[in-house]
Amino acid sequence: MYLKFFGFKELPFSLTPDTSYFYAYHSHQNALNTLLVALNNSEGFIKIVGEVGTGKTLLGRLLLKKLHSSRFVTAYIPNPHLSPDELKLTLAQEIGVPDCTHIPHFQLLGHISRRLIELAVQKKRVVLVLDEAQTMPRETIESLRLLTNLETEKRKLLQVVMLGQPELDDLLARKDLRQLKQRIVFSEILKPLGFSALCSYIHFRLHAANPTAAHLFDWRALMLLYAASGGVPRLINLLAHKSLWSAYGRNQLRVTWRDVRT
Repeated sequence: MYLKFFGFKELPFSLTPDTSYFYAYHSHQNALNTLLVALNNSEGFIKIVGEVGTGKTLLGRLLLKKLHSSRFVTAYIPNPHLSPDELKLTLAQEIGVPDCTHIPHFQLLGHISRRLIELAVQKKRVVLVLDEAQTMPRETIESLRLLTNLETEKRKLLQVVMLGQPELDDLLARKDLRQLKQRIVFSEILKPLGFSALCSYIHFRLHAANPTAAHLFDWRALMLLYAASGGVPRLINLLAHKSLWSAYGRNQLRVTWRDVRT
């Protein structure tokens, strides 16, 4: 392993989403700011769309971390390809409905409503975060819309963050889902990194793993890395990781374009 060779405390380009390695690229920071402002003001639906590998899951985990306080109760569903009943049961479990697995499905909505009111009385905001939201069946999306009908005179009892690929926009463009689409108060797009942002991203991650190793990649390696990855963070991580392996194999403390090409 090249960790000791380069003096890293951990892998700088792991594919596992790690919030300590969140790079505040402007589209990602804008999305995070939008989420925090909207959720603190009790808005209803918020939609974040991005291509595969642009960091939606990492953003979702960072959001959950920032909402971890006495003011919020969060529910996270990483794969919402569920039936309407499964969605309600999962939400009930996440927000702490007692003995929810033994409650008949037709009674679940009532128990969820009472639990949401309890949390509202305690001045807590409930946020449901759905990753890979483009996989949701149409019937489940309609069930989700009905869940968000629960409200007091002042605010919604349930706020929803939808993270998904561009196919989510195609799904919501359906005429029979126009009621939900109209409830989306804020929407942001996660974009690939430009070249200068990629350079900063590489330096940021290397510095986090070893402050003295922030400039391991020479400029030609960075240019080729950008051309090969298209600025998509997941592909950047994969190629940068393999490039470090290549340099390590050559016993070199500098990553060159040859390593990226390899």
